[in-house]
Amino acid sequence: MRVEDDIKLDFDDVLIKPKRSTLVSRKKANLERKFKFKHSKHQWTGIPIIASNMDHTGTIAMAHVLMEFPMLTALCKFVESTEWGWNKNIIRTIGLDQNLDELPYDSPNAPWICLDVANGYTERFNDYVALMRSHEATKDKIIIAGNVCTPEATEQILLAGADVVKIGIGPGSVCTTRKMTGVGYPQLSATMECADAAHGLSGHIITDGGCTVVGDIAKSFGAGADFVMLGGMLAGHKECDGWDDENDTMSFYGMSSEDAQIKHYGEKQSYRASEGKTVQVPYRGNVADTVQEILGGLRSACTYAGAKSIKDLPKCTTFVKVNRQLNTVFN
Repeated sequence: MRVEDDIKLDFDDVLIKPKRSTLVSRKKANLERKFKFKHSKHQWTGIPIIASNMDHTGTIAMAHVLMEFPMLTALCKFVESTEWGWNKNIIRTIGLDQNLDELPYDSPNAPWICLDVANGYTERFNDYVALMRSHEATKDKIIIAGNVCTPEATEQILLAGADVVKIGIGPGSVCTTRKMTGVGYPQLSATMECADAAHGLSGHIITDGGCTVVGDIAKSFGAGADFVMLGGMLAGHKECDGWDDENDTMSFYGMSSEDAQIKHYGEKQSYRASEGKTVQVPYRGNVADTVQEILGGLRSACTYAGAKSIKDLPKCTTFVKVNRQLNTVFN
């Protein structure tokens, strides 16, 4: 047993220090980025925000809206779709139980695939990433793999063949992993440390979970995240699945929760605990309206920090540690 004494930070622990800016207007801030990926050699240009591959947010309806911005949607792995062949902004999700020999061959217009597990620290996971990079069905795909939260694991996954590593253990709004296991890592520090490790190997990261307000997304990009994945912030919209029309609410739950296990596997297996909770989310209207607010906040953050583009934000960001970041008198 040992203890690391360095302070690790979460989004609530910091604010971005404003700096002199040459931007004359928020609308001049460029939120699009162009990426070239380490192993697959694919290129992609867009706004690097991703709807999470959860039951409710990883939907076809969500993808059709977000692609107009253009942003990405990671479909829930239980969603069946006929759109893999043409939609370059949809990410197919698979698990470790996927037989790659049975995976359909997609066109180059559907370049993304995500290996999504709760614990990316197992040897089986790392071996599967390597298999994906060599297998005929996936060797040319942009492979996303996760989740982990430490730089050593990030490097290992990239070296195994992933282009992008998904970062986050337990920060999600309906995740209870930290409560049930005591395992995790503050998400802002995880983002900074894993981004540094990934960029040293010409890889990329997605920070997944923990964003509750638009400012948290700005902090993620400022900390070096290449992509930000959102679940709870996109839940409750018209484009989500799982509405109770009678009460106009949606049951939103973690993908390791008892509800998810029963829905997709028929039961909660005896050797597993529930590592997610279920909450009722009220109706929030069209997701396009929320996305416009998110993008407006990000443009403003770039202007405050003196960054001409989202890519420049890490170079312009200085974090200030705080004891309180919001005035909550009227909450």
